[in-house]
Amino acid sequence: MEYRTLGGTGTIVSSLCLGTMTFGNESSEEVSHAQLDRFVEVGGNFVDTANVYSRGTSEEVIGRWLKAHPGVRDQLVIATKGRFPMGEDPNSAGLTRVNLSRALDASLRRLGVETIDLYQAHAWDPLTPIEETLAFFDDAVRAGKIRYAGVSNFLGWQLQKAALLSQVRGLAPIVTLQPQYNLLVREIEFELVDVCRNENIGILPWSPLGGGWLTGKYRRDATPTGATRLGEDPGRGMEAYGPRNSDTRTWRILEAVGQVAEERGVSMSQVSLAWLADRPAVTSVILGARTLDQLEDNLGAAGLHLSEKETELLTEASTPVIGEYPYGPQGIAQRARKI
Repeated sequence: MEYRTLGGTGTIVSSLCLGTMTFGNESSEEVSHAQLDRFVEVGGNFVDTANVYSRGTSEEVIGRWLKAHPGVRDQLVIATKGRFPMGEDPNSAGLTRVNLSRALDASLRRLGVETIDLYQAHAWDPLTPIEETLAFFDDAVRAGKIRYAGVSNFLGWQLQKAALLSQVRGLAPIVTLQPQYNLLVREIEFELVDVCRNENIGILPWSPLGGGWLTGKYRRDATPTGATRLGEDPGRGMEAYGPRNSDTRTWRILEAVGQVAEERGVSMSQVSLAWLADRPAVTSVILGARTLDQLEDNLGAAGLHLSEKETELLTEASTPVIGEYPYGPQGIAQRARKI
């Protein structure tokens, strides 16, 4: 396992993070605890969850594991998130002081900890001034309830505004961004990566395997069946089978990943994770395994670095389809300047 600093802080985290969205839902408590055991055994020290994962059950599963392992808490960096509704009350959602104060206290209780290392806004809230959210984060840091603040699923202008406001007002800084990022979904490179590099914000990619697509388990023009996410629900969310199957770019990427994997003698998952872990500004890649075997395979990416040639092959094959402006060649030319 390799280690990096958490964004612009001095806190050290493993380059692979254990995501726990499956805990209490797709993964039983026994399997979830086995994943935690194995992750820590190989040197992982960064665990990410959220209050809405299985409606609080994920945090509870982690909390029971922590209670059964005295002393382990201080070896871990624990992250969670708040924003989405946990009840029917109109104030049980959003990035308001009312909701976040309740959500944070509930997460602390479920996890059974005194402090959460990284507390993240799960998404932008158009109804709440970001100033209110940033002030809440700062108060929570001063109160010792959280150590650092981060955000997830923000757009470029939203992240830049939050970063600058926290600096100008002397508030706790935004240290991480958690976006969807993988070989299939690279749109954060249009603006968000530049904001992160400029503001020293660490990127924590979620869905690094594109909902299972980058493992190579799906076949062209053969609708998935069986005990996989798309086998159980082919129309599931952003990784739905139909749209990706019909996109020739998908199969071009999978072919390139498969080629590198075969030449290296490793799995396609490991190749995809290795490419992502070495992208600019990436601090730690969030793994999301349903089974212990899946986690074991993903952990094989620890310490794996692709050659320049391999990286170039994958990067070129996965180039996003964009127009000329503002993110295409003409837009880039207008923003360029040489001495």
